Amino acid sequence: MNFINNLFFREEPVVEQEDTSFNTSDALLRALINGEVIDKEKALSIPAISSAVDTISNLVAICPVNLYKKEKDQETGAVKTIKVEDSRTHILNWETGDTLSPMQMKKAIVKDYLTEKGAYVFIEKGINDFKSLRYVEPTQVSILKNVDPIFKDIKYQVYSRDYETWNFLTILRNTTDGAKGKSAIEEITKSIETAYTTIIYELGLVQKGGGKKGFLSSKRKLGKDELIALKNAWREYYGNANENVIILNEGIEFQEGASSSVELQMNERKQTLKNDIKDVFHICDTYDDTIKYAVLPIISAIEDSLNRDFLLESEKGSFYFAFDTSELTRGSLKERYEAYKTAKETGWLSINEIRTKEDYDVIDGMDVVGMSLGDVLYDIKNKKYFTPNTGSVTEIGGDNK
Repeated sequence: MNFINNLFFREEPVVEQEDTSFNTSDALLRALINGEVIDKEKALSIPAISSAVDTISNLVAICPVNLYKKEKDQETGAVKTIKVEDSRTHILNWETGDTLSPMQMKKAIVKDYLTEKGAYVFIEKGINDFKSLRYVEPTQVSILKNVDPIFKDIKYQVYSRDYETWNFLTILRNTTDGAKGKSAIEEITKSIETAYTTIIYELGLVQKGGGKKGFLSSKRKLGKDELIALKNAWREYYGNANENVIILNEGIEFQEGASSSVELQMNERKQTLKNDIKDVFHICDTYDDTIKYAVLPIISAIEDSLNRDFLLESEKGSFYFAFDTSELTRGSLKERYEAYKTAKETGWLSINEIRTKEDYDVIDGMDVVGMSLGDVLYDIKNKKYFTPNTGSVTEIGGDNK
């Protein structure tokens, strides 16, 4: 079996993380001269990126996941959807079986979706029994692909063991092969590189006590010992030593150098990067647009993976997973109550359904929906109109009753 796998599949090796234990000047030099390779950790050190990822992952993580079943009414033929309590909803919302809690796992999935090649969660199950979900670092997942560009086949390798794709929930961003995606960081690499080197530059200024660049001029020629002493004093000054003071002898003056083009353009570049990051992560000026363009597509990607690999084959078509996005409006009491008011007045929700959503006890007799007397109701099955205001029933093509 291993021979066949080796023959038809090729491995994409795990990318080793670059050692980031370098000093400031080396990082800046590599970035400016050779080009800095920005990984996830470096990108997340940029506040705008860290904030965007944290905002989106939190919004997704607070939403519970429900399992629904479509059932056809034998009498009316209408399809109704019912909420199903299942061990899988317990895994998704209460106890994953992993060291990560459900919210932590959803945050990790979104973070990897946005900043890595994808998110990979191992599904532990028996024959027809789902036991747990176990988060796996993307760097630990190697991808084995066949060479046929049409009839593609994929396997995963973790810790020298091969797995089929259905052993994992795989959530990918901008994928073309179903095995790995393209992170948002890859799409703004050049902008991120500039921002990261800017942070390194600023860090260097802080470490040097914020001292200005410039040069020294002397009215007389300094001796060797004087030059050595002056250089050592200057080095200690810019090294942010405790005694951050330097005394110039008579005849020696410090002349501040002009601001470089890097310093002059720093603020403008920061704003440009911030706008680029907001565009790539779809962080909009309004909360509703951010939910629409940044959060809902990720939720759909997770739902798609759940419906593909977290359902039994016999359940597909009648069962489906869906996030309860009503949690996204809980932060605004006014907007939430206005939505409930509209739902009640239009008959979408009863008072008790609204109370249940707000974690209040139900009240006897409140399982009713509002209805205006001026409304005309149409019975699809019997093809009759009912007018509450007059109490009349009208059949299509018939007489009033």
